[in-house]
Amino acid sequence: MGKMKPIMLVGTGSDVGKSWVTAGICRWLKNNGYDPAPFKAQNMSLNSFSTPEGLEIGRAQAVQAEACKLAPMVEMNPVLLKPSSKNKSQVVLHGKPIGDQTAKEYFSNDKNDLFDAAKNAFRSLNKTYDPVVMEGAGSISEINLKHRDIVNMRMAYAADACVYLIADIDRGGVFGSVYGTIELLEDWERKLIKGIIINKFRGDYTLFEEGRQMLEDLTSIPVVGVLPYASDIILEEEDSVALEKRKTTAQSGKLNVAVVHLHYMSNYTDFLALEQEPLINLYFTRNQEELVKADVLIIPGTKNTIEDLVAIKEEGISKTIQKLYQKIPVIGICGGYQMMGKWISDPFEVESKRGKEMGLALFDVTTTLTKEKTVVQRKFSYKNYSDTCVGYEIHMGESKFPVGKHLNLIDGTPEGYYDGNKSWGSYLHGILDNPVVINELLHLKNKDAKAQNYRQFKEEQFDKLSEWIDQHLDMNYIINNSKEG
Repeated sequence: MGKMKPIMLVGTGSDVGKSWVTAGICRWLKNNGYDPAPFKAQNMSLNSFSTPEGLEIGRAQAVQAEACKLAPMVEMNPVLLKPSSKNKSQVVLHGKPIGDQTAKEYFSNDKNDLFDAAKNAFRSLNKTYDPVVMEGAGSISEINLKHRDIVNMRMAYAADACVYLIADIDRGGVFGSVYGTIELLEDWERKLIKGIIINKFRGDYTLFEEGRQMLEDLTSIPVVGVLPYASDIILEEEDSVALEKRKTTAQSGKLNVAVVHLHYMSNYTDFLALEQEPLINLYFTRNQEELVKADVLIIPGTKNTIEDLVAIKEEGISKTIQKLYQKIPVIGICGGYQMMGKWISDPFEVESKRGKEMGLALFDVTTTLTKEKTVVQRKFSYKNYSDTCVGYEIHMGESKFPVGKHLNLIDGTPEGYYDGNKSWGSYLHGILDNPVVINELLHLKNKDAKAQNYRQFKEEQFDKLSEWIDQHLDMNYIINNSKEG
């Protein structure tokens, strides 16, 4: 077939569907005999994932790797920014943290070192996979940030990519956003754009035929697809905007599972398997009136355990959790697990200058935050069940607990805490994807209920996404443009 140029998806703004379209094209290519791999030079997200080598990348690229039927690799997302306070982010380079920087510090230099790292990661992928499917970030027309860009058009130019601009018609103003974005590009940038993709169209998309022609006349760039709003396809989304669309209230007749909406909540993708269970109503809230309606309470992971712990104390949420613990199962994941202990010590000021903070004192656990980050994929057994479960750890800290109080065994090593009644905590992200764990929750509502196969469910979604791409995007045009002359 010959080596193809990279295919790159960029946007008129955030949350226009770049990650979705990228994943869909990845699976379409895989299903049609190609060997694709995803790439995003720089990602800002609190949802991350561990590679098999124990390196950390953005969750979206791990999902896109899954669409390609590949294990996630650090080259797929060489730079990851994880917001850790109002003004600071942890900078993760090649899968390992290299320190915290304020937004001003991060954007005040030209980032040549990071750009070189991104280009090298891309070249490594491009040698092995064909084609590389690249994703941009936010809007490509932020002219005040352009000279420091390492993820959008400068990266496209470095990779010699065929670029497709995605616009979200559902939010309105699609003509202005597409035309304005293209007009703000320099000539060298405009030459890289091979097509326009209109996403999230509701209703009969043939009604947009006149609008499509107008856009092509305005921009001299073909519209290569009008993608309908796909509410029947369920795919992990990592953008904070996607979290805002989640349920926030209890629902009668269901098993109500409330997730405490922490300020620095990370890896909320931990709960997507629960969201797909018909018996369960999963919702995110800080509203104490809604929290007390829960049948199960989850304290999720967080990028800043101590600051989130202080905040729930100040708002009185901690007392609500302590009262609920007497009545219902309370589950802590990662930072949430740390909070449920007696205290958290931070001798190296990893998260704050507070030094030591009293926990919720629900578990006989003490935690010390460490300089080194644990990032690793795990196989484990849950409680006394024989099933082999899978998950991953991403945390800074070590927790101590009494012998015999563990929840899981990892190669014979105790992990997590089980109070012997109904509440537990664990460092393992993805623990709630495992049927044996989900079944235990479902049986609170219906002792005969059985969890669906979430991994099979995800595969079905990827294939539905591929069909959506096949029907509504001119992949022949995209493939032909990417074939190198």
